[in-house]
Amino acid sequence: MNSYGHIFRITTFGESHGKAVGVIVDGCPAGLEIDEELIQKELDRRKPGQSRITTQRKEADQVEILSGVFEGKTQGTPIMLLVKNADARSKDYSHIKDTFRPSHADYTYQTKYGSRDYRGGGRSSARETVARVAGGAIAKKFLEKIGIKITAYVSQVGKLRLEKAVEELDFSEIEKNAVRCPDSETAQKMFDLIDQTRLNQDTIGGIVSCIATDVPVGLGEPAFDKLHAELGKAMLSINAVKGFEYGSGFEGIEMYGSEHNDEFYIENGKVRTHTNYSGGIQGGISNGEPIYFRIAFKPVATLMKDQNSVDKEGKTVTVIGKGRHDPCVVPRAVPIVEAMTALVLTDFYLRNQSANISNLE
Repeated sequence: MNSYGHIFRITTFGESHGKAVGVIVDGCPAGLEIDEELIQKELDRRKPGQSRITTQRKEADQVEILSGVFEGKTQGTPIMLLVKNADARSKDYSHIKDTFRPSHADYTYQTKYGSRDYRGGGRSSARETVARVAGGAIAKKFLEKIGIKITAYVSQVGKLRLEKAVEELDFSEIEKNAVRCPDSETAQKMFDLIDQTRLNQDTIGGIVSCIATDVPVGLGEPAFDKLHAELGKAMLSINAVKGFEYGSGFEGIEMYGSEHNDEFYIENGKVRTHTNYSGGIQGGISNGEPIYFRIAFKPVATLMKDQNSVDKEGKTVTVIGKGRHDPCVVPRAVPIVEAMTALVLTDFYLRNQSANISNLE
């Protein structure tokens, strides 16, 4: 339950207010050039305190490579990455020691395990995603070597949507604003909406869109390990995710089959499709077209407003709004989505090497 992947496999560990969080990456091929700077770049995109619309917890999220890398190259052995916690304020959570916060994992963890680490949510905290981003950075580097590019961005906050088609977007704009939206005008409106929500002591949800390009044909397995099913599992395992759709998604039901089918044609000797309602995946296997999907994130469950709840004794209580939390998670979720996508594609790419005897020749 703390590991993910078949060949390229990660195991994450640590709690929000523990000494550290980290990840063990196993199955990474030897000879891949990586260093702490490469991983740090991705962690810096996820870390707290980036602007006034993110949690003000101050963490450098400085990564340490403890094993598996020698002279800047992977050795084919387990890679251990560690990030120490520095700015945990456990006292901020003493008021919920025996209380279940609405829409959190407090009640379910307490009931399942008989106890829970209430400090910042313990293992259920989104701080666990530090480990995913660190492991995903290695996967992204591997995919870079074979030409696969993954780009995620914020496409909606509340009811405010990015209306431009993906072909019109300038992805170089994503990291130029605090929201990580590839349109500066829409990004400013989203920022203002999140900031006003913060001032209202409330939270708001949003959507992260992701696209993977130059993915080779053949990634994915029949039946239960379909590529889109595994992407869905990976995304739905991220804290606060409430929905996943790929290709035409739910809007596709409004179309006729004659409209929805992606007709094939030949371009420079390669099979292509005129449209891409399939989202780059057919029969659970990548078809060479861009893979695209959207992930819905709920409003953060922790509010600065008081809420009604119950405690471990079954008594009605009031949960006092307190602590440091994001008013909207989607800006910091962008690198997490990219990391999980990279982990899925890397694992499937390595699995695919044994799917056809010609791959081994």
